[in-house]
Amino acid sequence: MASYKEIFGTNIEVLASDPANPVQGQVWYNSTSNVVKGQGATTVGAWATGGSLNTARNSLAGAGTQTAALAFGGSIPPQTGVTESYNGSSWTELNDLNTARSDLGGGGTYTSALAFSGYTGSTVANNESWNGTSWTELADMNTGRRLLGGTGTSNTASLAFGGYIGPPGVTVFTESWNGTSWTEVNDMNTARYGFAGTGIETSSIDAGGELNPGNTGAAESWNGTSWTTVASLNTFRYLLSGCGADNTSALAFGGNVPPAIANTELYNGTSWSEQNDLSTARYYLGGVGTTTAGLAFGGETPPNTAATEEWLGAGSPTTVTFTDS
Repeated sequence: MASYKEIFGTNIEVLASDPANPVQGQVWYNSTSNVVKGQGATTVGAWATGGSLNTARNSLAGAGTQTAALAFGGSIPPQTGVTESYNGSSWTELNDLNTARSDLGGGGTYTSALAFSGYTGSTVANNESWNGTSWTELADMNTGRRLLGGTGTSNTASLAFGGYIGPPGVTVFTESWNGTSWTEVNDMNTARYGFAGTGIETSSIDAGGELNPGNTGAAESWNGTSWTTVASLNTFRYLLSGCGADNTSALAFGGNVPPAIANTELYNGTSWSEQNDLSTARYYLGGVGTTTAGLAFGGETPPNTAATEEWLGAGSPTTVTFTDS
């Protein structure tokens, strides 16, 4: 049998610890743990346990990425303004929202986020901007609602859509934020609330929700101008969450049928496919990140949970240990 050097022209690198940023295909011998390791890619996406929130709650919002996330608001009960940041392993308490609320929308990054609308005991249109340290009150939305969808790239560029406005009920209204004010843009095709909303302000997708009454798997794609109906989820549900970079790549997870479910589905721009389930079935949860590196946190099982799970999608880098078996 040919040796590694004969095949690749070099010996396996010997290191006292795993390299900080290995590249796919790299192989090394860890002299501390006495094993051969390599950098490969996942073939099937799956959830792994992350660090728990400091405050268990449901109906919260989030912004950011898997390793630099922000979670804010929610219901303990009562409604809370608690804000926490995640560094890829643990959550840290930060300054609270000015208006404690649940069922709110959010978008942006962990240093530049927006929190809008929600529920304080009544539906509100409040809008707050996060600068990495504290929240500042800004111009309210045109239509206050709760259990809405929210996406965005920063505290100066966000999109709010759908939701529940109280009597007369569900709305299709969509509003765009430019850092100064909210502007009415083209409506959604199907009025609903409690759905997953992912992407950015110019390229978003929504999925699932409650039609008032009745669960739906309906999904719509936003191209920066208008909404287009696309393929429905396989499992109809509401109070779910999601993550994704744009309207061609999304992950929808959790929700309520009832009961609470752990189902995870991946959208590839054309259709939804079943993936590995969350470890903890829940609804009213938060979600941020992409389809290769997502984050699910909080929610209700019931009762409320502080559980955080990290999604590693197919094709994501992963370190493997080689054995002789």
